[in-house]
Amino acid sequence: QVQLVESGGGLVQPGGSLRLSCAASGTIFSIGVMGWYRQAPGKQRELAATITVGGFTNYADFVKGRFTISRDNGKNTVYLQMNSLKPEDTAVYYCRVYATRYAGSSWTQYWGQGTQVTVSS
Repeated sequence: QVQLVESGGGLVQPGGSLRLSCAASGTIFSIGVMGWYRQAPGKQRELAATITVGGFTNYADFVKGRFTISRDNGKNTVYLQMNSLKPEDTAVYYCRVYATRYAGSSWTQYWGQGTQVTVSS
């Protein structure tokens, strides 16, 4: 199996910063696109940012200029640096990773357990 362990969430004041991490472990042959999603209470899960193996990034409009996604391929880890946080950024943040477990196997998506981010004064 592939396990994703997220960390870095917490309570922060408006305008503050947090850095989320998501480390993949287990039986992994290769990792493809990695991304961060979020889900606020009563709302659907939505994309925040994604990053390819080559480092190409894609951001939702609501995080552009404030959040930065990055990855360390050697550590199978994806990060989300969140700056200028707003109360509306409050949500559970999930990482999603596409991975193969063996040579020639199909790509499978895996989700982390989620980490709570609360922006409040």
